Amino acid sequence: MNRRHWLGAASAWAAAWPLAAQADAPPPADRLPFAEPPRPARMRVSADRIVDITVCTRPFRAQGPRIEAQRLHGKTVIHHYGHGGAGWSLSWGSATLGALPLIRRTGERRIAVIGCGAVGLTTARVAQRAGLRVRIYCRERPPEVASTFATGMWSPDSRVVTAEHATPAFNAMWERMARHSFRAWQDQLGLAGAPVEWRDGYVLSDLPFDQPLPAGQGGHGGPAEPDYPELLDLIPDLHPRSAPLSPAQHPFPVPHARRFTQMTFNIRPYQRLLMEDFLREGGEIVTRDFNDARDLAGLPERTIVNCTGYGARALFRDDTLIPVRGQIARLVPQPEVDYMVAWRGHNLMVVPRRDGLLVQAQGEHDFNNPDRSIDRAMSEAAVARLAALFV
Repeated sequence: MNRRHWLGAASAWAAAWPLAAQADAPPPADRLPFAEPPRPARMRVSADRIVDITVCTRPFRAQGPRIEAQRLHGKTVIHHYGHGGAGWSLSWGSATLGALPLIRRTGERRIAVIGCGAVGLTTARVAQRAGLRVRIYCRERPPEVASTFATGMWSPDSRVVTAEHATPAFNAMWERMARHSFRAWQDQLGLAGAPVEWRDGYVLSDLPFDQPLPAGQGGHGGPAEPDYPELLDLIPDLHPRSAPLSPAQHPFPVPHARRFTQMTFNIRPYQRLLMEDFLREGGEIVTRDFNDARDLAGLPERTIVNCTGYGARALFRDDTLIPVRGQIARLVPQPEVDYMVAWRGHNLMVVPRRDGLLVQAQGEHDFNNPDRSIDRAMSEAAVARLAALFV
């Protein structure tokens, strides 16, 4: 069962730690209780507050990210792509522990990176920090790249590998990458533009959390979507446990709720920070479109890092890449709204960011779906479901 993907990473944090119920035990008689957190601000929710709808294609590989070197057209090509929904979350770890050792093995001091998305930009910064000269070649730059349109949640396990391919060796490498990335993200806290923030959130449910959902309400992607491993069990110390709430402790019209805390990314200011750091330290960006892998032969660099994401399917004829469609509606920003909402069984996930309230709309046929056209009715339906929580 792919329970961790019925509404994204928030459900994983909230559902994985039932022992947290002990944290709600009453204090000893001789100790005063701490005050409860303030009640969440009301979200202003309606279809006319939708200011943008975006669609992206997550580059999923059943085998996990491709991180390997290949001799191709007289160049050393280091493939670094296929992170599914974990590109932003795993980028620092996979670049540092996966791609960088392969780059260093070539002995080259000047390298090229193909792609300017989450993995490409981070790989370029990691290489710069290692003392290398880096030039990025890309067709699109932020904010036009696909990874701009991610939800922006710490989700290092999101469609990163299937249960079938989660071998002990893969799991060990994933854990190292996740832990390294987590430390790197903590270094971004408190910077201008708030590229990284910790947010509280509420997972809501009509049924008890230990009761399975009825058929057809447990996920999205359809029956073709594979099973995923429980990778978060390998890093239980990297996040606070969730806690159950009584109906008096939250304002939502549902019988069951849990409060959780999770790291989120304000992607646009974070992209700008990466770009500014990259250019300030001597990096170059060249706008160029590659129609065939043979085009790489004309580049002056002899070591090329391929960070093209789903684009590698066409450019390098990698049929193992599977597109997973994702659509997000952005509502008018509400600075006073500082909490996430996930409604179990209603296919609803909301993330507050500085650029708006992000409402994730998921469809039954998102898995293996390359269609990037906008379905406004899907987003409006998700907004209508959200509005029912604020009647």
